[in-house]
Amino acid sequence: QVQLVESGGGSVQAGGSLRLSCAASGRTFSNYAMAWFRQAPGKAREWVAAISWDGVYTYTDYATSVKGRFTISRDDAKNTMYLQMNSLKPEDTAVYYCAASSQNTRGVSTSAYDYWGQGTQVTVSS
Repeated sequence: QVQLVESGGGSVQAGGSLRLSCAASGRTFSNYAMAWFRQAPGKAREWVAAISWDGVYTYTDYATSVKGRFTISRDDAKNTMYLQMNSLKPEDTAVYYCAASSQNTRGVSTSAYDYWGQGTQVTVSS
């Protein structure tokens, strides 16, 4: 079992920044691919970014809507993943979830991930 806890959400004005954290416990963190998803009211959960490590290299992927503004990273020594969000827009408003994949695959579908956090609210005002 892996337990995931997100933090760092809040309210900011458009153009501002936030950094989300996802603290993991329970298993060897480095063996899991990790991802951020988000869900706006009335919409499906949407993949935002993913990160994995093969023991040598770190791989990252981003949704087109956040590429160049968001940066995903991980600190395996701290069992923590981050999402640095810059140049925030009102359309980034959502509940953000972190997820972990025991298959160490950076999928874009929710079905690719076995474990989920409870979510943290991000609100961007214009």
